[in-house]
Amino acid sequence: MAALSEQDERGGQDERGEPGPAGRGPAPEPPQADPQAPDLPDLRFHLDAELERIGTQLHALTDAKDRLQGLLDAVLSISGELDLSAVLRRIVTTAMDLVGARYGALGVLHESGEYLKEFITAGLSEQERAALSGVPFPHGRGVLGLLIQDPEPLRVENIPGHPSSAGFPPGHPPMRTLLGVAVSVRGEIYGDLYLSERFDGRPFDREDEEVVVALAGAAGIAIENARLFGRVRESAERFQRLLLPALPDLSPFEAATVYRPATQPSRLGGDWYDAMVLPDDTIGVAIGDVGGHDLDAAAAMARIHSMLRALLYDRRTPPSEVLVQLDRTLQATTDIPVTTVCLARIEPHETGWVLRWSTAGHFPPLLITPDLGTEYLTAEPGVPLAVSTGIERPDHTHELPAGSILLFFTDGLVEHHAHSIDEGLTALADLAATHAERPLKEFVRVLADHHPSDGQDDMALLALRIPTSTRSPEPGPPPEHPAA
Repeated sequence: MAALSEQDERGGQDERGEPGPAGRGPAPEPPQADPQAPDLPDLRFHLDAELERIGTQLHALTDAKDRLQGLLDAVLSISGELDLSAVLRRIVTTAMDLVGARYGALGVLHESGEYLKEFITAGLSEQERAALSGVPFPHGRGVLGLLIQDPEPLRVENIPGHPSSAGFPPGHPPMRTLLGVAVSVRGEIYGDLYLSERFDGRPFDREDEEVVVALAGAAGIAIENARLFGRVRESAERFQRLLLPALPDLSPFEAATVYRPATQPSRLGGDWYDAMVLPDDTIGVAIGDVGGHDLDAAAAMARIHSMLRALLYDRRTPPSEVLVQLDRTLQATTDIPVTTVCLARIEPHETGWVLRWSTAGHFPPLLITPDLGTEYLTAEPGVPLAVSTGIERPDHTHELPAGSILLFFTDGLVEHHAHSIDEGLTALADLAATHAERPLKEFVRVLADHHPSDGQDDMALLALRIPTSTRSPEPGPPPEHPAA
């Protein structure tokens, strides 16, 4: 307090020397409002509006990113298929997923380009399909035909009210909206992709159209790849079949064969089968598999098969001796890959027939008895050809019940990268027992169609049905076995 000056005690003066209120300085002037500054409520309104705009843009960017990712996934999905029918169905379902459509279809144009020759649908329930049973598929009349006449993207919000509408057949589910896009392959219209009824009930918009148009471009490439794959596969299969023999009449035995190439067209195989009536009235059977999946393997298969056929027909010796001679001859005259073979003779026996066989590292035959029992004739497998010529090869025998089926096959029928060989063999035996009562040709086709393998290798099957009668030709004189 003592520090207060006299002036402080009596009050001060302002800057102009005029007295002010006691104990206070000069009175502050009230602040002047800036006419240019916005009111606080307005500022908050503008800020909220800007944040909402930014949020909308971010949401749109997220949607665009998701749709682009969905499109990329769809392109990869349809590009991963090689079978044409699977590609066409995948195109329809992926387009439906992209735009959230309930129904979808792909109409394939006839070569004339005037109407649809095929119509692949998706999205119909079992009840809807049942209601349309017996109704011919659309050939491109009405609204669907607009894309045939003019292959530009088409969006319709009211199908029944469209001037070109031809109406729906009885039992057809109600549809109002439509998005149609043409699919081109190598510059020519292949077909038309149709989508109907978004799940959210809204009509198709410009974004839907753009994404389906983009998918249609990828679809055209996938279709062309599938068609090329089909042509290459047909050529490979035809080439392989030319190397396989047409079986002669093996009476009184019934025989049936199947050959299937690998699913990949570039993987030529070395599988083969053969059967013939030998001069001593026995039946000779051979099945084999040359290592490799290229032209060299196919060429080696042709050489081995031809040489084995000649030796089997000429030498009336046990199968083991034929395989020993074949191995020695091949290693002395040519360079071959490792090869597995099962060679057999079906010989007359007092009460029927007996199988005599020898294997060079090959799978054993499968016997299916008349009571639908199954047995792999497992025995010493021997070593494959082109491994060593100094190893003895054993022979094995087994009586064959009348009416039984003897199945020879290659590894392409049972091998699967995700399962063990034993699992594949068990599955094959179960499959064979299930269908053994079918006609023999149908039987081998079922095995080939429903095989337990992964299809990465070619497969050959040869099935023989043993005569139901126990009568057999009179056994001839025992064969003369030349000295080793």
